[in-house]
Amino acid sequence: MTSIIAEDVLLLGYDEKKGKPTIGPIGLNAGLAGALLAELAIMGRLSLADKKVVVTDPTPVGEPELDAALARIAAEAEVRKPEWWVDKLDGAKLRERLLVRLVEGGVLSEERGKILGLFTTVKYPELDGSVEKAVRTRVESVLDGAEPDERTAVLIGIMHATKALGTLFPGADEARVKEITQGDWAGEGVKEAVRAVEAAVLMILTTAVVVTTVT
Repeated sequence: MTSIIAEDVLLLGYDEKKGKPTIGPIGLNAGLAGALLAELAIMGRLSLADKKVVVTDPTPVGEPELDAALARIAAEAEVRKPEWWVDKLDGAKLRERLLVRLVEGGVLSEERGKILGLFTTVKYPELDGSVEKAVRTRVESVLDGAEPDERTAVLIGIMHATKALGTLFPGADEARVKEITQGDWAGEGVKEAVRAVEAAVLMILTTAVVVTTVT
């Protein structure tokens, strides 16, 4: 199965046996939306102009979630900042759609139950662990010093922005992560756009934490 970066984020963000998220919902949803923006940037569809997201090529890429996000950005009357799009790209609904796709693709299973006979629970344990294993292998290889491809560099940056990278990969060296996110794996324009998306994910998460703490 060929996954998009958002699906890689989702697989890493769920416990493979318990089928429940290991990342807080705000961080996970922001990471999924950010992954869509970042992947469109490395595919040459989006860039930054005056720190705002602009469509540089509206041509569909042939992937439903990416194409839907691209069309929505292109249709927006006002040019928006990355954090606005991370917030508006329906992270929770996006997560649900991606989970369904992964179930239909045979990667995850769906287990429904009830608590006290009243409240429905849904778990998504892995059915085919080879997909996540391949993702983890790529990430671990790059963290250990291998040259990153664009997708893996973006994935590491997104997971770092959600503050989940250290938990998922306990041996990850902060200096190496910085080297990856700021490295020469893509042109400067693409890296600038991706860094802005990663910063937007972090901003959404940090803002949510501050609001929760204050209230």
